[in-house]
Amino acid sequence: MEMIDEYGLCTLIIPSFFGLILLYINIRRKISKASNVALIKEHEPFDVSLDDGKTDVIIVGAGVAGSALACTLAKDGRRVHVIERDLSEPDRIVGELLQPGGYLKLLDLGLEDCVKDIDAQRIVGQAIYKEEGKHTVVSYPLQKFHADVFARCFHNGRFVQKMREKAATLPNIRLEQGTVTSLIEEKGIVKGVNYKTKDGRQLNAYAPLTIVCDGCFSNLRRYLSNSKVDTTCSIVGLILKDCQLQYTNHAALIMSGSSPMTIYPISSSEIRCMVLIPPPQKLPSIANGEMFNFLKTVVAPQVPPELKDAFLRAAADKGKIRTMQIRNMAVDCRTTPGSLLIGDASNMRHPVTGGGMTVALSDILVLRDLLRPLRDFNDPNAMCKHLQRFYILRKPLASTINTLAGVLFQVVCPSLDPTRKEIREACYSYLTLGGIFSNGVSAIFGGLNPSPLSLAFHFFAMGLYATARLLLQFPSPMGAWRVAKFLYVAFGMIFPIIKAEGIRQMFFPATLLAYYRAPVVAQLIDLLN
Repeated sequence: MEMIDEYGLCTLIIPSFFGLILLYINIRRKISKASNVALIKEHEPFDVSLDDGKTDVIIVGAGVAGSALACTLAKDGRRVHVIERDLSEPDRIVGELLQPGGYLKLLDLGLEDCVKDIDAQRIVGQAIYKEEGKHTVVSYPLQKFHADVFARCFHNGRFVQKMREKAATLPNIRLEQGTVTSLIEEKGIVKGVNYKTKDGRQLNAYAPLTIVCDGCFSNLRRYLSNSKVDTTCSIVGLILKDCQLQYTNHAALIMSGSSPMTIYPISSSEIRCMVLIPPPQKLPSIANGEMFNFLKTVVAPQVPPELKDAFLRAAADKGKIRTMQIRNMAVDCRTTPGSLLIGDASNMRHPVTGGGMTVALSDILVLRDLLRPLRDFNDPNAMCKHLQRFYILRKPLASTINTLAGVLFQVVCPSLDPTRKEIREACYSYLTLGGIFSNGVSAIFGGLNPSPLSLAFHFFAMGLYATARLLLQFPSPMGAWRVAKFLYVAFGMIFPIIKAEGIRQMFFPATLLAYYRAPVVAQLIDLLN
């Protein structure tokens, strides 16, 4: 048999290559014609009129996530119906710290004006207090960002109202007060919602896509999620007046004592103090005076001296003390056609890092980019497959912030276990090293570099640092045993959180098929399978 020369080989390969390209183009054209999900064309603008009564998206809840999502989708030309249980200004003791990474997301969404004119306070770092008067200051690495990028603290209700006001100015948003009682589901597809209006009428609303973001106390979560909600601790919220923090433009984290605290300004004249009451401690009663006695005798001694008088005055005012149970929930949502679950309704973490709004705004950016190329949402099954990407694409950032919050909560919680005390001491000492160590952790904390690999790097670096400290102090078999126990307990703190978030989804999202799913590509994959 004669050998094929180079010319003959080219005559075989080149026609085959172009043949495959033509086959791919032909298949793609056929799929595009068959698909009910068409791409947006620049010369075909959306009809944003709501006069015909049609709605593209129903959003349940008008908190931070719901209001921001409504504005974002409306800017893309979607007709949005927002149903919120109570449109009066919320009064919450969480959601008051927007990290610099969250502000960057707010800029991407074009909603940065919502933090103006609400007396928001500038925060550039954290002061961390330990026992025996020890403390250190860790600043956000903001050097490479615009001067306007920093964390902001404010009254949550003022921020939410600004976003609602912005939503109300957009002509294709209908903002209505009402209580959604259930989802309308037909043959496994969500068609809309049943809701009760402010004046007591029972109505139905229909749309091809219903997005539920009605907060941590969601009454619709059970329809769309398999997630288990855990109560991790309770918090007591007070507002201190007529006082100043030791470090201007810094929040404070107090790790000493039996009840850790986070302290930050929420206006030019008010400072929020949140006291964590970890299990097995029970929440003292406000009515019978147990709370005041607890705050005066247990918590006040660990309050910085410049705040102590204001703290005792706030503790004596029973009517102003707020309490709340903190819930934790990893995402385990069912992909029900015609619906989506986002915000605290689908994912919660401990508020000690103030990362909740960063996660919510990041989720909205991911969702915006997924929905933007779709002409309409009228094929629920194709939409469902397409939106499977949402839960994959959000994972790296959300899981990093969730994991850090869960681990930090365990670190600051008091414990009689000597190993946990060593972990707390190692974390504090690691942050005092400065440079890449403190800046790296602060970048993750502030949402500026919420990378799982960066989190893993600092976890192992902290482990090595702690190992060196222990071995230098106790260069003996007993020292080696303490190192082994330290690593075992530290790994036991972080691994369950990562496992709940999903190791593959967090670190290797590109290995999941849904990561690549798109309106046309998804159908091509289904056809080839």
